[in-house]
Amino acid sequence: MNTSRMNVRGAVTLMLACGIGAGAGLSSMVVGAASDTDSATRPPAAPTQESVPNEPGREPGSRRHLDRSGRRQVGKASFYADTYAGKKMADGTPMRLYSNNAASVSLPLGTTARVKNLETGKTAFVTIRDRGPYVKGRIIDLSPVTAHLIGIRRRQGIALVEVIPISFPAGRS
Repeated sequence: MNTSRMNVRGAVTLMLACGIGAGAGLSSMVVGAASDTDSATRPPAAPTQESVPNEPGREPGSRRHLDRSGRRQVGKASFYADTYAGKKMADGTPMRLYSNNAASVSLPLGTTARVKNLETGKTAFVTIRDRGPYVKGRIIDLSPVTAHLIGIRRRQGIALVEVIPISFPAGRS
């Protein structure tokens, strides 16, 4: 095996590990680097961008697009388990069970939003500080105290809510 082909494979592997690359162009680079004569001894090609796993619940190769439209979202809300207390959230702050922390996949970090439990009519204001939930149909994870304020009990675990962004952060998240 010549060194130029090894360097190309190493670069491709590094690019894939970092999430860089352009699917078909990347795979053609791998195929083009090898000659047809040694295909029987060649190890399997590195995975392309499409097969590199992303976050749970997202299509492989898709990119997260943050929603700054201000439109209301309706879906299920869940809440953090007590085991997450003190762990670092996406914005770098520790998770506080008795605060107005929340997690959203689509809203920018630092967004203030109003969450309304559609079953009880109770509302609370939260600040998006983390990413998640990564469960289909769920749009927000709340701190346990916020979930309790709007009427989500531990036994039920989830509730149908409406999330309306109130203010967005000045920078990008």
